[in-house]
Amino acid sequence: MERKFLYLVVVLIVLVIAAGIAYQIDAIGLMRKTMVPKVPFVAQPAAAPNAYAQPAMWIARPDRAENPAMWVPEGFAPGKNPPAAVFFIHPTSYLDTGQWNAPLDNAVANARAATFLRGQASAFNEVGAIWAPRYRQATFGAFLTSEQSARQALALAYGDVLAAFDRFVLEVGPERPIILAGHSQGALHLTNLLKDRIAGQPIARRIVAAYVVGWPVSKPADLPALGLPECRTADQTGCILSWQTFAEPADPALLFDTFDQTTGFNGQPRAGTPVVCTNPITGNAGDSAPASANLGTLLPSEDLTQATLAAGQVPARCDGRGILLIGAPPEMGNFVLPGNNYHVFDYSLFWANVRRDAAQRMAAFAQ
Repeated sequence: MERKFLYLVVVLIVLVIAAGIAYQIDAIGLMRKTMVPKVPFVAQPAAAPNAYAQPAMWIARPDRAENPAMWVPEGFAPGKNPPAAVFFIHPTSYLDTGQWNAPLDNAVANARAATFLRGQASAFNEVGAIWAPRYRQATFGAFLTSEQSARQALALAYGDVLAAFDRFVLEVGPERPIILAGHSQGALHLTNLLKDRIAGQPIARRIVAAYVVGWPVSKPADLPALGLPECRTADQTGCILSWQTFAEPADPALLFDTFDQTTGFNGQPRAGTPVVCTNPITGNAGDSAPASANLGTLLPSEDLTQATLAAGQVPARCDGRGILLIGAPPEMGNFVLPGNNYHVFDYSLFWANVRRDAAQRMAAFAQ
């Protein structure tokens, strides 16, 4: 499992190098030309009511023999009979341009998704049994255009996520504490899920925390509609964490150029608004922490056959509108986006601290 996990990183590195070249030459112009599907969106039926009753519809679930979210680096172990249930929505792993949404049986996209679960969702396996659905995710190019087909593709993907969440709630029972988490496209869907399934509902009382990582959450335009407040302190529960990671000098223009063209969940424009920034090292909002407080960054070995934790690698501080800065660019190979954007590493740079954060919030919730 570890070998498969790390070999797939090589494939992703090549993809990001190509993306970086495109950014440097013509911002996202070339990426739009090469990554946005040229075919029309093809409507598909909504997920069947009992689709997610089938174990095969889940990449990770507690009774799955090969559960990628159970992976841990040396020195760690998944929790035994963990108290919470975790609903994790994986980031974009489908890059094809032949259609707007990933087929559920796409082997390459599913393998990449499993890779992301090992490096991201695994941070929660001490305190929670992890459920992560397959879904007809929108292809990468859907985030490079505002055309109607992209919106339709994201809506189809979100419909699957909703169906999976409804089944998850049924499976875990009416009392168990819940942790919600996602990254990138998965975090986008999580914001919608918070609005549609959590805000104003009794289930909100069961939410330990919601980790909306790698997707901006506007404080004035989004938070009021999501039903949970921003996490201000490390012992707070029933709240939202979010961060987007950049080394310095940071250039978040591409992030905010797109974000600022959109309208928030409460109907107000997001342009120029501050976004939620949780420091994953401390678990507090808007503060700073030295590298010495970083308990462990998840790193592959040189031969890509193991993954280890290295403590004290990067600091973190919230800055500006709410981006997370980590100082001088740490050496992470070519797997870094232009603008010193460490989006791919939003979880793994702080893996051990995220793990501690989930444990602290679970303990506070149980009191």
